[in-house]
Amino acid sequence: MRAVGIDIGGTKIAGGVVDPSGQIVRRARVATPASVSGIQTVVADMITELADGEEAVAGVAAAGFIDRDRSTVYFAPNIAWRDEPLRDKLQALTGVRIVVENDANAAGWAEYRFGAGEELSDVVMLTLGTGVGGAVVIDGELFRGGHGIGAELGHVRLIPDGRTCGCGRRGCLEVYGSGRALQHEAEEIARDAAFGIGAGLRAVRDKLGHIPGEEISRLVAASDPGAREALHRVATAVGTACGSLAAVLDPERFVIGGGVSQLGDVLLAPMREAFAAAMPAYGSRPVADFAVARLTNDAGVIGAADLARRALAPQD
Repeated sequence: MRAVGIDIGGTKIAGGVVDPSGQIVRRARVATPASVSGIQTVVADMITELADGEEAVAGVAAAGFIDRDRSTVYFAPNIAWRDEPLRDKLQALTGVRIVVENDANAAGWAEYRFGAGEELSDVVMLTLGTGVGGAVVIDGELFRGGHGIGAELGHVRLIPDGRTCGCGRRGCLEVYGSGRALQHEAEEIARDAAFGIGAGLRAVRDKLGHIPGEEISRLVAASDPGAREALHRVATAVGTACGSLAAVLDPERFVIGGGVSQLGDVLLAPMREAFAAAMPAYGSRPVADFAVARLTNDAGVIGAADLARRALAPQD
């Protein structure tokens, strides 16, 4: 049976046919329409195209709160879905059985099954992009919580009365440990002439009017002290949060994904240091290691398809 994965992003919708080993054997990609109806139509057309007349199942991954039955989108931050029966609408349009999944859960499942968490049983993934996405696998099962919306790790409170988060609370990990947070820290360092290390960042800001993430990455690679300091602040926030998460979940590994993860060990080294400082009884117990995600932009498609196969396809 063919397994199709769809990953709905803010700017693009990616799709693919995924084989049982996690390889994408056929791909599709379109720009994300502006309207809800347009997104629904494009996703349905993509599923039909990739199914290609064969018996198929499909997984659809999107940012948002998904119910426990993997059918209804309670809330999506970037699309006007509120209690949206997305599964039923797509099934009616395509005739294909579908599961709907949170995008971070889909990516985390892919990394657990085929990527940096392969051959382990307990894995936590943090995706450091515009925000911070989270996924938790416990004893080989994806954790969803009592209402289906568990593992929103980006909204663990890190700093009481800290910066305001898009969720309406203050001090969430997302506003200290994301790609957007990295840009915030870079801008702060560039503004603070007294800090003495922001010249490279200021030069970028003066030229472009802002400091894009790719420019921060370039400066980090060039060992620019301001960019390295900005990254150190973000890595410290994530590592500190991981110390608390490990006290509750005790994973074997933290997998770090998203655009910021491409900085590799420059990111992971201070993250490990902060984790060691925050982890209770560190040095007297086994603790998780850290690894960069391996599947990058394909993780959502692969995870969505594999979860659909697991939930809907006949098992041998």
